[in-house]
Amino acid sequence: MNRFVLAVSHAIARVTETALGPYQSAMIRIGFSATWLLFLLRELPHRQELYGPDGPWNWNLAEQLISTNGAFTTLMWFNGQFWFETVYALAVLSSLLLLLGWHTRAMSVLFMVGVLSLQNRSVFMGDGGDNVLHLMSLYLVLTRCGQVWSLDERRARRTREAHARGEHVVDRAGPALWGVLGLVLVSATLLGRLDGDLVVPVLLWGLWLAQALWWAVGRLGRSGQSRIMLDVIGNIVHNGALFVIMAEACLIYATAGWYKIQGSRWQDGTAVYYPLHLESFSPWPALADLLSANGLMVMLVTYGTVAVQVAFPFTLFNRRVKNVLLAAMITEHAVIAVVLGLPFFSLAMIAADSVFLPTSFLRRLGDTAVRVRALLLTRLRSRLRTRRAGADTPVPGPPKQRAPKEPGRENPENPDPAHVGFPA
Repeated sequence: MNRFVLAVSHAIARVTETALGPYQSAMIRIGFSATWLLFLLRELPHRQELYGPDGPWNWNLAEQLISTNGAFTTLMWFNGQFWFETVYALAVLSSLLLLLGWHTRAMSVLFMVGVLSLQNRSVFMGDGGDNVLHLMSLYLVLTRCGQVWSLDERRARRTREAHARGEHVVDRAGPALWGVLGLVLVSATLLGRLDGDLVVPVLLWGLWLAQALWWAVGRLGRSGQSRIMLDVIGNIVHNGALFVIMAEACLIYATAGWYKIQGSRWQDGTAVYYPLHLESFSPWPALADLLSANGLMVMLVTYGTVAVQVAFPFTLFNRRVKNVLLAAMITEHAVIAVVLGLPFFSLAMIAADSVFLPTSFLRRLGDTAVRVRALLLTRLRSRLRTRRAGADTPVPGPPKQRAPKEPGRENPENPDPAHVGFPA
């Protein structure tokens, strides 16, 4: 009984005192923000057809659908090209800043708003990865995803160093950013732009009020008890959101695997053959023909896909088996990205899988990235110094030629020079 009580108390202490999985949450932040950023940049020439006001799914059709399902999208606040370009540019910028980890809480909110705005504007644009990104953007705002590998982590470290030296550091960008977001949120609420489903408006208001309370306690609170209490609540919310992300990933694989079992093509081992020969999913026809030429290979891949997806949720309690299946699934998604031409679906799934990566592996990955970056910076600086040194070194000119002396002129250093040649 005492062991059970100690185990429960230790678990409660871990959940309340620490934001678990800092490296895993950072991988989720980097993975999903990079996926959405790359998608927006690739579709930049086609953004009008996908989400523009004059696209195939025009304003009137989108308005009719949204009035029925109550979906949240800022693109329906105003009808015009300027507003569309502004929202698209903010979606790109917020994805980049979230990737870098600059004020991750605010950027995660803007990232979620950008994802929901574009995807809910044209719900028929996507390849399956958009559904994963849609859900994860909602969960990401509740996590402390900037603890490591972010500009926030670097700023926090420099702030601690400054406090150790007795210096006072004030963050002006954060309060100004949240002040602007609060003004936009109040204006949208008063204008009735948040009418519809209440999930996103309540989430936005809850996040803004929580951040305002956090700032007020940090600036005005005299004792540290209030800040500790808010920190405990933040840790609980973070750990709960991380658990939901893990459960969502397991649910995706479990449902996909069990639905595949019910299909006749998956039962006879030929299901993988048919997608390889669809024209819409064959960017490399020769490679698809090569992979589908061996019937035994097709059968093994078909059965292996089902087995891995069904078994993965049950292997989370065995670290070694889980890591093997995780490597298999990541490899499978990489192959799908190349062979079937679905890079963003694969990137979204790999980003979801990264929540299960071991912390030791992620630390080694981070250390390797730091060493590679230091090596590249050293080489770049050495090349710049070499170029600067070459530019500062004067270029030697041609050797000066002495003018011939006139006959009979005496040399001051040699008053009696020896005459060579014929006299005039």
